[in-house]
Amino acid sequence: MAHNGNQVAMTRGVSPAMARCELTHLGRQTLDVDRAERQHAAYEVCLVSLGCRLERLPADPDLPDCVFIEDTAVVVAEVAVITRPGAPSRQRETDAVADALAQFRTLLRIEAPGTLDGGDVLRVGRVLYVGASGRTNAAGIAQLTGRLQPFGYTVVSVAMSGCLHLKTAVTAVTDGTLLVNRSWVDPAAFAGFQLVDVDPAEPWGANVLRVGDALVYPTAFPRTRARLEALGLDVRLVEVDELAKAEGAVTCCSLVLTA
Repeated sequence: MAHNGNQVAMTRGVSPAMARCELTHLGRQTLDVDRAERQHAAYEVCLVSLGCRLERLPADPDLPDCVFIEDTAVVVAEVAVITRPGAPSRQRETDAVADALAQFRTLLRIEAPGTLDGGDVLRVGRVLYVGASGRTNAAGIAQLTGRLQPFGYTVVSVAMSGCLHLKTAVTAVTDGTLLVNRSWVDPAAFAGFQLVDVDPAEPWGANVLRVGDALVYPTAFPRTRARLEALGLDVRLVEVDELAKAEGAVTCCSLVLTA
């Protein structure tokens, strides 16, 4: 397939130490790193099939969560904001990502005492909704606001509870439609959008990665998938249940940007 304009999908390999990942809302389960690697490779193949050029960073054996590259940066058309992840064990993940992003964007940074995880940032057009989570604090949200305001972006802080990141609870499926689990985020923050609810049996099903007009979505949530397909949306399935044991989802494993 032809490349989707100049879409780049930046990914990072699965760390051999992934079994030592940070966990907040899930109990620790046996994690099969080889299976996680196979699932991640298939995810990358899916992104390439959607026209993305892959920029793959090597895994770091000292950084168990490094595959979840989304948390390290917030990328908009004009700049990339390198984050300061809320889990201290993850703060060194940003170094390699910043080096790789420097070829595509001017870099800005979140500084102490601010913390910000990219998984808490949902961008729809020129508005960035940011979850006030256990990983993203008020100082981090204020700094992101200050970094992006000069470029015409609005940052909106969103209260949430019960899940790790804002994008565990809500993601965009079109410019005007969001997929949401209302038990983890107050839908009042998203007035004006059409809301699609996850199936009640699939609380973890609100995370979808939008690439162009297609949606990359886990095989684990067939009932919610049926709701998306009923809207005529192009859903591409990937198996990520091993990565999900580390509280990861489809948005976490890439930074998709226009080169």
